[in-house]
Amino acid sequence: MAKHAFLSASASHRWLSCPPSAKLCAEQEDQVSPYAKEGTDAHSLCEYKVEKALGRNPEDPTENLDYYNNEMENCAESYCSFVMEQIEEAKSHCPDPQVLIEQRLDFSKWVEKGFETGDCVIIADDTLHIIDYKHGLGVLVQADNNPQMMCYALGALEMFDFIYDIKTVKMTIFQPRRENISTFSMSKEELLTWADEVLAPTAALAYEGKGEFKAGEHCQFCKVKATCRKRAEYNLELAKYDFAMPDTLEETEIAAILAKVDNLVSWASDVKEYALQQAISGTHYEGFKIVEGRSNRKYTDEDAVAFAVKDAGYDPYEKKLLGVTAMTTLLGKKKFEEILGSYITKPQGKPALVPETDKRPAMNTAADDFNEN
Repeated sequence: MAKHAFLSASASHRWLSCPPSAKLCAEQEDQVSPYAKEGTDAHSLCEYKVEKALGRNPEDPTENLDYYNNEMENCAESYCSFVMEQIEEAKSHCPDPQVLIEQRLDFSKWVEKGFETGDCVIIADDTLHIIDYKHGLGVLVQADNNPQMMCYALGALEMFDFIYDIKTVKMTIFQPRRENISTFSMSKEELLTWADEVLAPTAALAYEGKGEFKAGEHCQFCKVKATCRKRAEYNLELAKYDFAMPDTLEETEIAAILAKVDNLVSWASDVKEYALQQAISGTHYEGFKIVEGRSNRKYTDEDAVAFAVKDAGYDPYEKKLLGVTAMTTLLGKKKFEEILGSYITKPQGKPALVPETDKRPAMNTAADDFNEN
């Protein structure tokens, strides 16, 4: 059977954690979601904005973008401004930095047939800076030891390390819809050590479909996450608690459940969705059947409805003040701050119990208040 290139940088977080998942996912048909298509459109717009700012006379793709809107425009403008700021910063210690946009990066020295496209690469003498745009809203992406970014950096090193004496590698995630700009730096030696000792041997296992299956948060974008036995075993460990009421458990047991409960909920949802699609296709699960869900009434023609209501002497529309996000999109961030900055407040968020590795500062609790008195 012929081998296929399936060890992408974008999926490296998953296959580095669970090497045999790469081969299983490669056997599944690709399904491009609307979110992925929206991300592709956003990347095209970002590329155009930066190329134009660099004076390279690119073709405007806007009219061909299916998901273009004001928010995407503002995000692309913000990204372009950030990239230009980084270029100016590079010029402060390098008179003529190299700037590559949508550059093919080949890291196949460490990963069989490994290559991908980097959004922005800036080379300024001894510093290499990789910038990656993320349009997604659902998952916050951090640059710290991010294997996708590190693979990109390796590809850039292969291109330029013999020309420039690169010592430091900077990697930045620009995720405007989450107001997230995350930058991580490491030495070239640290990156190459990781590539030789971690990336290359794990990629070799993954390419052959070998290694140990491992479940965890990296399962989120795995194509076989609903039917993976290792993931089921991982989540069904909670069954030993027999789902007893929390007040019957010890604190250490509750902590063990808390560490896995989000993955448990996600896994259960994935299994239910997979089973539904299989049942619709004809699979029968003993004790279950398909029924029609509840639906709400809707207009067949909103324009006709509005006309009919107006004709009867009524106003069919309601007026509502735009929310903060929608208003920011309407005005743009700068004008929003100028006009409405003094009218904005941010109330304290609802308490949430998260792992200690979460970067948000801890809130004061009742125990803290008691200790202070």
